[in-house]
Amino acid sequence: MDQTNRPARIMVVDDDRDTAAILVRYLQSEGFNPIEANSGEECLRRVREQEVDVILLDLMMPDMDGFQICKVLRKNPATAEIPVILISARDDIEARAESMSLGVGDFLAKPISRRQLVASIRAQIEVVATERNTTATLSRIGSRRGNSKA
Repeated sequence: MDQTNRPARIMVVDDDRDTAAILVRYLQSEGFNPIEANSGEECLRRVREQEVDVILLDLMMPDMDGFQICKVLRKNPATAEIPVILISARDDIEARAESMSLGVGDFLAKPISRRQLVASIRAQIEVVATERNTTATLSRIGSRRGNSKA
């Protein structure tokens, strides 16, 4: 996720095309590059075809629900680290607990406020950037220690 050269690519996955279109417009107006997918299968296909920074995923969809999609994403090393934000009209403790067990970055209940949506996406992008910076720093420290022992 190289934020210095391009807007963040946010995949919007929702079987309700009107909801997806509204979310896409929100994201475009905030400077993100939204990618729309209207099914779980389309989501999985498109993440193989292009780099995605965050996935905004509807929980309740007919072909595959959001939990099933998360499980597939987490099993694939190429997609396992992509932050997922689940969105749903279903806002209960069981759904939230399942989301947490799957490593979902956030769970937003519909209707979603634009401010909450953008803040959640930016937080997920920041978490990934911090993890990458920490990994790079630890790698540099490790290589310095290895050089000093020689």
